[in-house]
Amino acid sequence: DVLPLWVAEMDVPLAEPVARAITEAVALGDTGYPAGTAYAEALAGFARTRWGWDGIEVGRTAIVPDVMLGIVEMIKLVSGPGDPVIVSPPVYPPFYLFVRSMGRAIVEAPLADGRLDLAVLEQTFQRLRADRPVYLLCSPHNPTGTVHTTDELTALARLAKTYGVRVIADEIHAPVVSKDVEFVPYLSVDQNGLSLMSASKGWNLSGLKAAVAIAGPAAADDLARLPEEVSHGPSHLGSIAHTAALREGGDWLDAVVSGLDENRKLLVSLLDEHLPEIGYLPSPATFLAWLDCRNLGLGDDPAAVFLDRGRVALTSGAGFGTGGAGFARFNIATSPEVITEAVRRMATAL
Repeated sequence: DVLPLWVAEMDVPLAEPVARAITEAVALGDTGYPAGTAYAEALAGFARTRWGWDGIEVGRTAIVPDVMLGIVEMIKLVSGPGDPVIVSPPVYPPFYLFVRSMGRAIVEAPLADGRLDLAVLEQTFQRLRADRPVYLLCSPHNPTGTVHTTDELTALARLAKTYGVRVIADEIHAPVVSKDVEFVPYLSVDQNGLSLMSASKGWNLSGLKAAVAIAGPAAADDLARLPEEVSHGPSHLGSIAHTAALREGGDWLDAVVSGLDENRKLLVSLLDEHLPEIGYLPSPATFLAWLDCRNLGLGDDPAAVFLDRGRVALTSGAGFGTGGAGFARFNIATSPEVITEAVRRMATAL
């Protein structure tokens, strides 16, 4: 009886080109090991068409099991066992889980009003410059949906160069950006950066594991040191599915992005009517809504109350680090009917 609006996958039918590619592979018995550069080539073509960016050179890419495991490997390539990792909370909770599982210290440089705080980043970079720190950039940012601007990313790259910080960008949500907003690939402003991209969020393929690690021109030698065994982790069917999505799934993605724009408007209207105390600023990216519930008097974990009293499962903001207490993350990648019912239940819970 619980509406599960916490998990980061979409209530959508699978894109037809993806379903066809998987079905054809199975019919052929093509279920072996992944090989070749088709996925990276498809991503390069998508970036060229979608973002006007011709910066993905296939020779500076590697296929990795998924974005988070790719991030772990990139951290190992550009820093040592005792070096800290900097994040900007509130941010995707697995950043904390995976980094701490490596035995690394996490240092927070929190967002300011949902955007990168360049002054705080500079102070943090300067303080840690002797420790070979790594900065994990979430772009677009999860959970706020912030799309970082060219100016912000250029300033970040300048700070990273000045203080010797290596930037690794998690750009998994890059395809899910409104048409009227420009997504800026981080490597377009930092030749020394590393990026992880995937079709998993844009086309709802998280269970088909595969991602692409991309090096800026000055970071090619770093990526070349990636252990050979890492390439054994991606799913062959995953690579096939992601390649098909990037090559042939543009129209499907456009429909999803348009639907998300409509759902954001719907959520604003519903909250205004039923829960005006909740703060929500619609963001142009991701399929996630970051709800400020602090004025409801529900404590640090309002999601627990909505689950217990309203049977709506949202993601607790507490796990997103500093700035997450009192917030909840709401997945809007579902039908208008489900969103309407969820808000009704949330209001009833109060």
